[in-house]
Amino acid sequence: MPAWRGRAEKFETEVAKAVVGQSRVIRLLTIALFARGHVLLEGDVGVGKTTLLRAAARCVGGSYERIEGTIDLMPGDLVYHTYLAEDGRPRVDEGPVLRAGENLAIFFFNEINRARPQVHSLLLRLMAERTVTAFNREFRFPHLTVFADRNRVEREETFELPAAARDRFLMEIAIETPADAATRRGLAFDTRFHDTDRLIDSLAEGILPYDELNDIGRAIQTRVKTSEALERYVLDLWQAVRKPGEAGIEIPGVDTSRLVSAGASPRGLSYLVRAARVAAWLDGREIAVPEDVRAVFFETMAHRIFFEPVYEMRRETIARELIDRLFATVPVP
Repeated sequence: MPAWRGRAEKFETEVAKAVVGQSRVIRLLTIALFARGHVLLEGDVGVGKTTLLRAAARCVGGSYERIEGTIDLMPGDLVYHTYLAEDGRPRVDEGPVLRAGENLAIFFFNEINRARPQVHSLLLRLMAERTVTAFNREFRFPHLTVFADRNRVEREETFELPAAARDRFLMEIAIETPADAATRRGLAFDTRFHDTDRLIDSLAEGILPYDELNDIGRAIQTRVKTSEALERYVLDLWQAVRKPGEAGIEIPGVDTSRLVSAGASPRGLSYLVRAARVAAWLDGREIAVPEDVRAVFFETMAHRIFFEPVYEMRRETIARELIDRLFATVPVP
């Protein structure tokens, strides 16, 4: 286990060479990989989401595949590709999901909300079961982690993800433009960042062997313990986030007794605990503490809390304030 913690630190250091000013994002990505959960990335165009995933894929090893979300994308486009060969005959080849077989480690769905719900349904199975049925057989992807991002700028010809789809993601991670002036200057003027392919090729490969992550992930969940006090704290947070009005949480301009319509499912809570255990392990501890829960709470739980329609348009602001006030209200053991 100490050797793997060293690998995790090296992984973060290596990825940070390609994606600067995003240390917290890289830490959350590392947690997701060891917790064996899928990730939805949020962020404006050009903030480095694809570069981040390409860097992570190189450092993890295995195969990396990507598909672009478009309004005319169909489920079959993920699993097969049809074309006319040089002899004029139609051919069918394996698509991006099937191409690498069991060696597929990271699959990136770019602008997932541009794809139709039928495509989301197939992705749900891939995420939940890591299997796909095609060509009259079942394909398995035991080492797969799915990453996706959403276009949050344009609203035309987009399809918002349903609750079931969002709940399958362990985390939703926001990537913002770095605020540090020196980092901004480097991104703009340092030519190292202008050639992404060369930048990615300069990173070390296979720091976290993709075909061993499942075993080490299980070992972390077994080894890192939770106390009764922490378990009560997590359950208190869960109850309060589901019924903030009853918990005494107040937000200006918001009726907290009518704020939350659904969400914070048992699956979401189990994901929260999984992520908190990994956060504790990365910090060198074998028992999770409240700080570990709080460190991953927003990214693992906020997208699972569904507001009444009157508040949904202000989701980003209200969700952050709700969780801040949740931490201030629920007693820490």
